[in-house]
Amino acid sequence: MTENWKSELDELAKRQKLALKMGGAAKLKRQKDRGKLNVRERMDMLLDQGSFREIGKIAGKGTYDSKGDLEDFAPSNFIFGRGDIAGRPVVATADDFTVRGGAADAAIHRKFTQAEQMAHELRLPLIRMIDGTGGGGSVKMIEDMGFTYVPFVPGWDHVVKNLDTVPVVALALGPTAGLGAARAVASHYSVMVKGLSQIFTAGPQVVAALGETQNKESLGGSIIHTRNGVIDDEAKDEAEAFSMAKQFLSFLPSYIGADLTRTENNDPVDRAEETLLSIVPRDKSKAYNMRRIVQSVADKGSVFEMGRRWGRGVITAFARFDGWPVAVLASDPTFLGGSWTADTAEKAKRFTSLAEQFGMPVIHLVDNPGFMIGLEAERTATIRRGVETMNAIYKSTVPWANVIIRKAYGVAGAAMSDHTRFQYRFAWPSGDWGSLPIEGGVEVAYQAELKASKNPEKKLTEIKGRLAKVTSPFRTAEHFAVEDIIDPRITRKLLCEFVNLAMR
Repeated sequence: MTENWKSELDELAKRQKLALKMGGAAKLKRQKDRGKLNVRERMDMLLDQGSFREIGKIAGKGTYDSKGDLEDFAPSNFIFGRGDIAGRPVVATADDFTVRGGAADAAIHRKFTQAEQMAHELRLPLIRMIDGTGGGGSVKMIEDMGFTYVPFVPGWDHVVKNLDTVPVVALALGPTAGLGAARAVASHYSVMVKGLSQIFTAGPQVVAALGETQNKESLGGSIIHTRNGVIDDEAKDEAEAFSMAKQFLSFLPSYIGADLTRTENNDPVDRAEETLLSIVPRDKSKAYNMRRIVQSVADKGSVFEMGRRWGRGVITAFARFDGWPVAVLASDPTFLGGSWTADTAEKAKRFTSLAEQFGMPVIHLVDNPGFMIGLEAERTATIRRGVETMNAIYKSTVPWANVIIRKAYGVAGAAMSDHTRFQYRFAWPSGDWGSLPIEGGVEVAYQAELKASKNPEKKLTEIKGRLAKVTSPFRTAEHFAVEDIIDPRITRKLLCEFVNLAMR
């Protein structure tokens, strides 16, 4: 029976083989010389070995002889299919820069649309490997078409649906402009490769028309976009970018609404770190390493930070507690004392929304002296961004636990949680809170008393001593205005207890 269709099967095999040549030997060499993997090498490196099943491999453009027989075949510059990452099925897509630089005039839009549609309809995580424009093609293409069109993006409705349905990861692996840049941003997690990938609305040659002289890196390199919030993280090479994508996905369910996955935990939940007793200095003006605290209380080796280079007043990370995945927000006192700038607030809001989407408990380690003040803070609309973040926190429905490590002041400090919910909250003895910091306001508040004193310096010391007694966290605990003050060494045990209760 098979013999009757041998000629067709031979043609199928021929077309499949031709598809593997991608843009041809010269273009593949150019890709390699630029330090870039080709599209099929990327699939092999990202996915579990042998798990990729390509869809639409023989879609492209054939050339035929006078008899109508196939002479050659140029594949589409977009490939996709299903594969596995750590045994879990995903949809993987990749632009092929060796075929017309990833431009739309060499693409088949239906492949892009079907890939996006496959992800949300089958509820599979989506990984986009972006390398090219992926947009409206070239000016020459307009002449070939013979007309222009009102812009639209085929399949963008599916991009929007995916953001509300499944985890979406975007890896920018080369110069990425226009629609390619939009596809990178329309994700839950994004990575650029340092020196290899750039992102811009329009490239240097187009920007030159505005009188700006830029190269790809100066216009859209990772040093720009991982510090302004466009892209989450920077990788040193493609292998690290794939590793970061896998780590991100390991914390999330396959789709929104699915159960979180608990992994085996060999780290005792009652592990107590002696270093936590001395990590916060008594001098409130001195900073300390909040990342060390996060690593000390989470399961060992489980912390995965995202967005480290922007909104630096807050640390956003995934971690595991007794094997359960958790979203961790933590103030970073080494950057502007942990105060919230507009960027910091925006970053905290995005992360809070991400945790809410995927049903992840939140642990918030607080050391927030308030919103940043000054002219730059006003120019960047810090109060608006801060209030938007506070609103997102108040809308959150996932379980939420707070540990007040040190400062909590003003509206920003109040944004640690929704106060109307049960406060699963602990404070360290270093806790320091109020409507405004005491330091700096004493001289103003006690101006008359200081003027009347024969020894103003001695009087000021006396006043500060009195205030230190009143502002003791134990006075707050007396009034049950903070729920519990704890020995820092038992923080991990209590947070693991919280997560296990939350995940019941």
